[in-house]
Amino acid sequence: MEVVKVDRKGRLLIPKDIREKAGIRGENLVRIKVREKSIVIEPVEPVADKYFGTFRVAKWPEDLDELVVGVMRGWWGRKAT
Repeated sequence: MEVVKVDRKGRLLIPKDIREKAGIRGENLVRIKVREKSIVIEPVEPVADKYFGTFRVAKWPEDLDELVVGVMRGWWGRKAT
């Protein structure tokens, strides 16, 4: 158990050893819940990790953002008709 300070904006620094044990890495999302007078912080696993290796890609596009935008435009176009 560790004691950490909460600043005026409600922020706290989770010690590195606790983050490592919980599987929380830098800039990851976390889920926060309140249980009675306790706060539970859990890492949110990226969806990509869940499906890693499920699909094989023969050739990745050079600009992945452009691919996603194109797919979304096509999807929205079909949905509107």
